Amino acid sequence: MKLIKRAVAGTLESSDIQVIIEPREEACIEIELKSSVEKQFGRQIRRVIRETLEALGVENARVIATDRGALDCTIRARVLCAAYRASGIKGKYDWEVIDKWNA
Repeated sequence: MKLIKRAVAGTLESSDIQVIIEPREEACIEIELKSSVEKQFGRQIRRVIRETLEALGVENARVIATDRGALDCTIRARVLCAAYRASGIKGKYDWEVIDKWNA
């Protein structure tokens, strides 16, 4: 999936995460995380973000995530939403990527 613009998903409410994704020219995924629980769960939050983007085939992205105690499923949902918005895809979502976590 190719990102073409900056996109946002999520809120700054408790138990949520705001994810901002923007395209990068370099071939890497850069994650900037702000979280009150970063010491306990920062590694897991980054892993979920990275795995979700890799499952979508995103290779060039800068992610700014502001976490307020979101669960993994919420993090995945916000990353998916932001990535689809950033790619400009409308209505042709790859639901197979999402189903892999339900197996």
